[in-house]
Amino acid sequence: MTFKTDFLWGGATAANQLEGAYDIDGKGLSVADAMPGGKERLAILASPEFDWTIDIEHFTYPNHDGIDHYHHFKEDIALFAEMGFKAYRFSVAWSRIFPMGDETTPNEKGLLFYDQLIDECLKYGIEPVVTISHYEMPLNLAKTYGGWKNRELIEFYVRFAKVLLERYQDKVKYWMTFNEINSATFFSGLSQGLVPSNGGDDKTNVFKAWHNQFVASAQAVKFGHDLNKSLQIGCMSIYSTTYSFDANPVNQLATQESIQEFNYFCNDVQVRGAYPAFTNRLHRKHGVNADALEISEEDLKIIKEGTVDYIGFSYYMSTVESKTGEGVQASGNMVLGGVKNPFLKESEWGWAVDPDGLCYALNDLYGRYQVPLFIVENGLGAIDKVQEDGTIQDDYRIDYLKKHIQSMNEAVEDGVDLMGYTPWGCIDLVSASTGEMSKRYGFIYVDLDDEGKGTKKRSKKKSFDWYKEVIASNATNL
Repeated sequence: MTFKTDFLWGGATAANQLEGAYDIDGKGLSVADAMPGGKERLAILASPEFDWTIDIEHFTYPNHDGIDHYHHFKEDIALFAEMGFKAYRFSVAWSRIFPMGDETTPNEKGLLFYDQLIDECLKYGIEPVVTISHYEMPLNLAKTYGGWKNRELIEFYVRFAKVLLERYQDKVKYWMTFNEINSATFFSGLSQGLVPSNGGDDKTNVFKAWHNQFVASAQAVKFGHDLNKSLQIGCMSIYSTTYSFDANPVNQLATQESIQEFNYFCNDVQVRGAYPAFTNRLHRKHGVNADALEISEEDLKIIKEGTVDYIGFSYYMSTVESKTGEGVQASGNMVLGGVKNPFLKESEWGWAVDPDGLCYALNDLYGRYQVPLFIVENGLGAIDKVQEDGTIQDDYRIDYLKKHIQSMNEAVEDGVDLMGYTPWGCIDLVSASTGEMSKRYGFIYVDLDDEGKGTKKRSKKKSFDWYKEVIASNATNL
């Protein structure tokens, strides 16, 4: 294997999916706290009937409790350290720091929690990798301001980012501004706070929200760089390797357009510092009123000056484009869509398992942008069964990760500059797409079910010791 000696092996989580403690120590409500659980979660959020004013007491699980990492973080990080983590990617709950999102003074109790969390990581030599905003906008910003389509959110976000960057500049080197910012291509509720009832079905609002996020991200990046030259601040997007169903030029062109829209658009703005040439075509395609986006010359200057240092991205599956309507509709993923790939197996949730697609992704991104890459999410959601002797034999997860690491190595040998790898859900947590505990990703099993019942006891799966050896050997032993 050819990974660099300081390669950042570790794992990734998000505050709203594992912390719990949703209403203590001054934390305000987030959009995640107002989301239902279950397989129909995204469909419910995308329906015209849903709005952010709904009575959240109906949704007491799963996000409200998570796995109670808030009270178990020392135990959890000790387990990460036992695996040999070099890095731990987590997010800061925005509403834990600014409960309503629009305050001018942060909640000190919320900051004290992250003081302890970061210090616990550093105690074990684990690099904190912090996502500033990860699907957990303060609910008030979605309800009162209408989410990211409102330009006022730029000021609120930048204030939040500045508080974190100033407080942790000497402890946290690696940052990302927004999680999976391009997810709004298909659904804007998670990342932009937009649902149909507040304009989420209007693409003009989605592109306006993106622009405001781009400006906010650039301001945060520039502030961080001016504050401390050693800080590495990245963007973060989903990458979906996309194949054409066949050689029909109609499908080939549709595939190219899909790649540009989903894999390149947001990255182009944040890495290159300018909107790509195909932006006008996207506006025409989606009926966007470009004049309503309120893009100023000053905004474009800020975006140009606030480019990121690296690309963080998630990779779970590939997709197949069929403009001609041929092929069988892919199952299990409302977000990415496409048709089934007959050459690939699927997970229990219908996600195509494609390790080779990761090598493709790495070569594609590095060839286009020539900045370091960081795989900050990758993993297999599966149902894990506890055996009579208490063990969890998750060989399927080991097989999935092993093949993806081999694919990463091929890309590194091709010349790709890869910083690190933090598989998703290194400890079992609540699924973002389905709101389930039964869709498990972790190396560490947490005794909780989809109703929130269980002991919360942590136990090691077979993959725990396997990944420990991967890290110790720098992947020479898979």
